[in-house]
Amino acid sequence: MGRHSVGEGPLDAKGMRFGIVVARYNRDVTEKLLAGTEQTLRDHGVTDDHVTVVWVPGAFEVPLIAKQIAHTRHVDAVICLGAVIRGETPHFEFVASESAAGIMRVALETDIPVVFGVLTTDDVQQAMDRTGGAVGHKGQESALAAIEMVTLLRLLR
Repeated sequence: MGRHSVGEGPLDAKGMRFGIVVARYNRDVTEKLLAGTEQTLRDHGVTDDHVTVVWVPGAFEVPLIAKQIAHTRHVDAVICLGAVIRGETPHFEFVASESAAGIMRVALETDIPVVFGVLTTDDVQQAMDRTGGAVGHKGQESALAAIEMVTLLRLLR
């Protein structure tokens, strides 16, 4: 059997449905993440009526709501956005690791792509650099990852 690659083509998200869970904590950062995510989804053919946005208090609460959205089966993927900044929370490591682990569990339990778009930075400037600044845009990257994962799963199924 010959070797071939799947999932390397152009990303077309027309008709795809997405849930986006956004942490309110560090809202100046997470609003920018959300804006980049939504614009990237639109740029790839997703209509606004195929996107559901749910705000939660913080990154620790993201996995539970992501799981609820994934269980509805009305979405093709869930994008999780948040910002955990070391200097602003004394329990940085705990929140960051538990949020990441929870998001991964949701994907494995539901067989729906659940994208980790939670920034974990040392300070606010590093977070801003990742929301359209010097280090790219994590919101855009998260949207592209979600589209790619939906496309890949469809090809493999």
